[in-house]
Amino acid sequence: MARVTLAPAVAAALAAALLFGASTPLAKQLLRDISPMLLAGLLYLGSGVGLSVARLLRDRGWRTPVLARAEWLWLSLAIGFGGVLGPLLLMLGLARTTAAPASLLLNLEAVFTALLAWIAFREHTDRRVVLGMALIVAGAAALAGRGAAYAHGFGWGAPLIALACLCWALDNNLTRKVAASDAAFLAALKGLTAGIVNTGLALLLGERLPSPAGIAVSMTVGLLGYGVSLVFFVVALRGLGAARTGAYFSTAPFVGAAIAVLAFGEHPSPFFWPAAALMGAGVWLHLQERHEHVHTHSLLTHTHRHVHDEHHQHPHDPDWDGREPHTHAHAHAVLTHSHPHYPDIHHRHGHESG
Repeated sequence: MARVTLAPAVAAALAAALLFGASTPLAKQLLRDISPMLLAGLLYLGSGVGLSVARLLRDRGWRTPVLARAEWLWLSLAIGFGGVLGPLLLMLGLARTTAAPASLLLNLEAVFTALLAWIAFREHTDRRVVLGMALIVAGAAALAGRGAAYAHGFGWGAPLIALACLCWALDNNLTRKVAASDAAFLAALKGLTAGIVNTGLALLLGERLPSPAGIAVSMTVGLLGYGVSLVFFVVALRGLGAARTGAYFSTAPFVGAAIAVLAFGEHPSPFFWPAAALMGAGVWLHLQERHEHVHTHSLLTHTHRHVHDEHHQHPHDPDWDGREPHTHAHAHAVLTHSHPHYPDIHHRHGHESG
C-alpha cells in the first residue's frame, strides 16, 4: 500500500503562515511613514524582484513554465484578487486599527478559503477537518475578546480587512488550479505584477517614495512575508488542497498577534494563551486526518517536480540521466487503487455524499 508523506506539505503551510504572520505587525510599523497603496506596492515589488533574481540564479536564465490557456486565466484572476486588491485592502485596514486585532481578523481568510473550496470548488472534507477549522477560528475569536489592548475596537478597518481576506481566499482557490507549476515563478509573477500596479498607482496619485532605507525594509518584508511565504503556500497546496492548507495557514494571525505583543508592546487579551491552545488543538486534528478509499485517477497530463512513485510510472527519452526528482511534462494513465490520500494535485476526484 502506498504511503502518503504529509509532513513536507504541512511544514510548508506552517512556514508560509509564520512568514506572512510576521509581516502584518511589521507592515503596521511601516505605515507610519508610507501610504497604504504605496506600501502594498513596495511589499509585492520586494517579493517579485527578489524571487525573480533567485529564479535567474537557479535556472541560469528566465524560463517560463508551460501553462494551458485556462491556467493563465486562473493565474491572472489570482494575481488580480490576491496580488492587487488583497494587499491594498489590508494596508487600508491596517491604517485604521492596531496590529494585534488586525492580525486576528486575518483568520477570516482560512474560513473563506475553506468555504469556497468546499462549496464552489467541490473539494472533499470530513468532520475532523471541519472541527479542526472550528477550533482554530474559535481561538481567534477568543483572542478578539475586548480587553485593554482592544479598547479602540476595529472601526472601519474590520470590513476592509475582511474584504482583503475574501480576495485572498479567491486567490488561494484559483492558485490551486495551477499549483503543479513552478511555485517560484507563480510567486514572482504575482509580485512583479501587483508591485508595479500598486506602486505605479500610488505615484500617479502623488505619493512620495520613502527614504532608501524605508524602501529596502519594505521590500525585504515583502520578499519574506509575501514572496517566500507564497512559494511555501503553493507547495502546500499541491499536497493538501486549498481548505487544509488554509487551515494550517490560519495560524498566521496568532504569529502576528504574538509579535505585536512581544516586540511592539501591545498588551495581550486575557484569552491569549487559551486561544493559542484552541488553535493548536485545531492543527492537531488536521494532522490526525486519515482519508482512504478506492478511487480512480482519470487520464491527466501535466508538469511538476516528481519522482517515479506509484503515481508516476511513465517512459523517458533514452538520454534521461536517471536523476530524481525531476520536472517534465508527463501523462498519468487511468488507474484505480486504494491508499491514504488528500486532495493534492493527483487526487481531485469526486466523493459520494454521506
